[in-house]
Parts: sequence; structure tokens; C-alpha cells
Amino acid sequence: MSRIGNSPIKLPDGVNITAEGARLVAKGTKGELEMSLPDNVSVSVSEGVVKVTPLDKTIHGRSIWGTVRANINNMVVGVSTGFARNLEINGVGYRAAMQGNKLQLNLGFSHPVEMDIPAGLSVKVENNTKIEITGIDKHLLGQFAAEIRAK
Repeated sequence: MSRIGNSPIKLPDGVNITAEGARLVAKGTKGELEMSLPDNVSVSVSEGVVKVTPLDKTIHGRSIWGTVRANINNMVVGVSTGFARNLEINGVGYRAAMQGNKLQLNLGFSHPVEMDIPAGLSVKVENNTKIEITGIDKHLLGQFAAEIRAK
């Protein structure tokens, strides 16, 4: 049994979830997110509570059960409050700056590194060394922060 999958998700005020077949849509004050559901889990929404149940008792069905529940919870938190990551650049001469919809990083290379900011994310740069990334999609935010750290 999945401990994470067993716990229901309580919906905060202003968040609506609709399950239409294999598609789940979460709408809130910050925006709208959607995900496709795997075949071996079922999602029920009633009275401000979302429950995820496995449809089959195979190893894959039980393992995906908790993952789907965690992803739905991330969607609910994202559309209600959002997510943020703070990065700090350390190094002599290392700095960051915003240029339109691009993040420009000077990291000791012979040229500045420019990165396009994905749709749905916003980036702020303070004191040329602190980068704050905010957005409603936790996966997209974490992926972009990892790409910045990789540079």
C-alpha cells in the first residue's frame, strides 16, 4: 500500500479540479495546469477532496499511484500559491542580468551565456548575483533551475 497515495488532497479555496476521462485540469488564482492520467489509476473529486485509487494491483499500478497523487498535489499548490527557486551565483566576475525575455549569464567564458525563459516562468535578478525563478509548474521550474546550475 502506498502511504502517499492513500492520503486525500484537500482543495484550497479558489481551486477547481475537473477530471475528464484521462485528462485532469486544475484551475486556480495563479493559472491553469493540466495532466494526462495513466490507465491504471482512477481520480475522484468530491466536496473539495481529491482521492486517487489504483485500478489494478500490479507492481506498476501500485508504484504509479503515489506518483500521480504527488503530481496532482503539486498542481494544486502551483495554481493556488505557486513555486519559487532562489539561486545565487558565486565567483569573481560572475553575474546575471535580464535582457528582455532572456537571462544573460557571465560565467567566465569568452562570451555571455543567454538562456530563453520558458513560457509560464518569470525570472528576477537582484544585485547581479541572485536569481529568483517563479512559476506554477513545479516540473518546468525545477528543470529550468537545473539548466541554469549546469551552466
